[in-house]
Amino acid sequence: MQHDFDILIIGSGAAGLTAALHLADDFRVAVICKGPLTEGATYYAQGGVSAVLDDADSLESHVNDTLNAGAGLCRPDVVEFVVRHGPGEIQRLIDYGVPFTRNTDGDSGSAYHLTREGGHSHRRVVHAADSTGRAIETTLEGQVKRHDNITVFEHHIAVDLITQAKLGRSPDRCLGAYIMDRATGRIHAFGARCTYLATGGAGKVYLYTTNPDVATGDGIAMAWRAGCAVANMEFMQFHPTCLYHPAAKSFLITEALRGEGAHLELPDGSRFMPRFDERAELAPRDIVARAIDHEMKRLGADCLYLNISHRDADFITEHFPNVYATCMQYGIDITQRPIPIVPAAHYTCGGVVTDLAGHTSLTGLYAVGEVACTGLHGANRMASNSLLECLVFASSAAEDIRRNMPHMPPAPLLPEWDESRVTDSDEAVVVAHNWDELRRFMWDYVGIVRSTKRLQRARHRVELLRSEISEYYGNFVVTPDLIELRNLVQVAELIIRCALKRHESRGLHYTLDFPTVDDSRPPSDTIVRAGDFS
Repeated sequence: MQHDFDILIIGSGAAGLTAALHLADDFRVAVICKGPLTEGATYYAQGGVSAVLDDADSLESHVNDTLNAGAGLCRPDVVEFVVRHGPGEIQRLIDYGVPFTRNTDGDSGSAYHLTREGGHSHRRVVHAADSTGRAIETTLEGQVKRHDNITVFEHHIAVDLITQAKLGRSPDRCLGAYIMDRATGRIHAFGARCTYLATGGAGKVYLYTTNPDVATGDGIAMAWRAGCAVANMEFMQFHPTCLYHPAAKSFLITEALRGEGAHLELPDGSRFMPRFDERAELAPRDIVARAIDHEMKRLGADCLYLNISHRDADFITEHFPNVYATCMQYGIDITQRPIPIVPAAHYTCGGVVTDLAGHTSLTGLYAVGEVACTGLHGANRMASNSLLECLVFASSAAEDIRRNMPHMPPAPLLPEWDESRVTDSDEAVVVAHNWDELRRFMWDYVGIVRSTKRLQRARHRVELLRSEISEYYGNFVVTPDLIELRNLVQVAELIIRCALKRHESRGLHYTLDFPTVDDSRPPSDTIVRAGDFS
């Protein structure tokens, strides 16, 4: 059975739900969610959204901070566009009912409490205590569920995009996607006048990550298979501070703690960041993560520590209730003792190449949020610019879709998913084994510090895995785990290929063989296109 909509949105975080709300008054919108509607990276974002909301701040300062953090690869026009539209998007969230933390200091130039994070020269991060993503996501969820024109498909997973070219027709354009109902295992064709990827990043390609389980690079892999250009996949951001505890699963310790004075410490209690950067704990994430990695390897330490216990206990519990409560579950009272931390894969700065309206290189396909490479983040995303990007580009893409909808034809009758030549697998262990092997060698060979030899080893391993998984995919009935593994191995190969093409260290990409920035030529993106490798 074919489902037909005007707009098919794959992903239900801030980028997906914001666009749905913009468009649903006039068009029929489908929202595809891999799990419950709220499950995704947005829900787990702690810190906040950066925007110029204080009289003492300026758009120029936010632009300059973003450009500096991006290590020469940000597109200035994109940065200016996003920063300029930021305050309006925050007001839209306030109008929706997001309960941002209010300012109790009458001397401040903002009605809302603003914190400061790494790379920012001013306090400009608006937040809802330390659960900003949850506040935004649940508020948007409430708005979406009240709208009759939005149909939500929870517990559904996209298998692949459907294009004219794949059907042997021209000119090429995106016609929708094949979507699996996880409850039944059935795969249905979803036709749409335009398709919108908001699938997030690919943190699960690494053994240790702050990302939720759904972050398997689905949109990037599907767009690549559909012929879209992909860029800057070598720039995988590792968050410096993930809780280190055997019973904790990927719990991020928000950068806002460092913004409010928390110190990074060695096991003996001494600080080390001032030795690496004059901004100390408020240096950009690439610098902080590499410093932690260096000190852990130098000392042979399993973890280092983040200490905010010198601040007043009431201040800590009021501003960081989620971090406090979670750490207490593991017997760590952050008002009394430091938090054990390690870096973990956090954010995909590269992705599907798009413009200011979210267009990909495939007609009828948009990409917004972490799945996209817009030119905002360059070689290193500045803290709290991610949700900002989702909101601004969701609005600009929605405006473009609305303007161009009269020229977007309905999807034709699409072929049903064909399972006539496959069988049920009796070797599911292959999927589990390959998943584990992929994430381990990506962590060991393509992590915070790289080398050409490590990358070449990783490329060899990923080519073998991709071949094995492709054969498995062609012979057996598709499952959600297989879909995700197929996407992860494709994204892993894109990361490795991009990293091998960059013969310098810049931003998040640090290689022992080329340890400095190459100033002999202008900075350039690492762009890969269909046909660059088989």
